[in-house]
Amino acid sequence: MSQHVILPQTLYVRIFAVLLALTFVTVAVAYIDLGPLNNVMALSIAVTKTVLVILYFMHVRYSSHLTWVFVGAGFLWLLIMIAFTLSDVFSRGWLPFPRGWETATVFFLMT
Repeated sequence: MSQHVILPQTLYVRIFAVLLALTFVTVAVAYIDLGPLNNVMALSIAVTKTVLVILYFMHVRYSSHLTWVFVGAGFLWLLIMIAFTLSDVFSRGWLPFPRGWETATVFFLMT
């Protein structure tokens, strides 16, 4: 069993500052219209923040290889779930609004 590694407090503060900066970047990117890349940017920033939290705050960076295997399995499962979700979304056709909903939508947006 490996020993518990105690990291300096300044490292935690730096990682926290990076996480806050990435949160502000997420909010800033949300106001920019990137078209279909909006979701890609949001997921990329979220994965970066997740990796930082897992590596440093959950101490996986200094853990055994078995812990790395289970973390990798978790990411693999996440990729499988995203792939299934995207395959469902991309296989659907665009459905038009039911008749009469156009006026209701316009009325709702005007109020």
